[in-house]
Order: sequence, then structure tokens, then C-alpha cells
Amino acid sequence: MGLFVANKVVKLLIQKGIKIIGSKTLILGFTFKENCPDIRNTKVIEIYKEIAQFGLDVDVYDPHADSKEVRNEYGINLVTTLSNYDLLIIAVAHKEFSHINLKKLKKSENSVVYDLKGILDRNQIDGRL
Repeated sequence: MGLFVANKVVKLLIQKGIKIIGSKTLILGFTFKENCPDIRNTKVIEIYKEIAQFGLDVDVYDPHADSKEVRNEYGINLVTTLSNYDLLIIAVAHKEFSHINLKKLKKSENSVVYDLKGILDRNQIDGRL
């Protein structure tokens, strides 16, 4: 699934004329399932690795995951401060993400929003799984 998602989002970035290498990316959610702190068997790591291989600069934010556990298990530092991104991927359907202010997180109107879990309205996103 990681390669499939990575290919989809890279194609969307290209269609919008956004440079791939160095594009600022935010993955929202890292846990195995929504509203739960369990990171065992998370598939989000596959998406993270594939996107990073394309040369994107990837941040991961998850209010439910333990940052020390994620760092120890996967070598990823979860971010606590969000900035502006070229690409937003909603990977886990945490309740916090259903009302997220995308305008604050998007670098520009051209930024890509990809919703893996279908929690956002279709007119807010560029693609979904």
C-alpha cells in the first residue's frame, strides 16, 4: 500500500506543478488505528518510507502516539509544531483530524491533500484511497 499511495501523491504533486524533491509533506496520524495509541503493526511506516524515497521532506504528526516509542521503534521524530506543507496525507482517522483547518496547514492553494480514510469532504481534498 505504501508504494501505491506514494505514487498517487507524487502524481498529484506533478499535476499541480509542485517540485517533488524537498517538498514539505505532513502525514497526519501514525498509529495502527484511529483514536488509539498503539503503533504496533502500523502501515503508515510503509507510506513514510516510500514518500521519503521520492525525496520529499516528511513530517509526521500524531496526537495519540507516544513520541519516544515511535522514535525507538521506527527512528521517526514526531512533530509537535505544524507549519505549511505542499502535501498533506491523512493516514489515520483520529477525531482531531476530521475538523482540521487545512488552510492553516497548506503552503498554498496548490497544496495537495490526500485522504486515506475518507474523513474529509470531497471538495476539500485532491484524492482519496
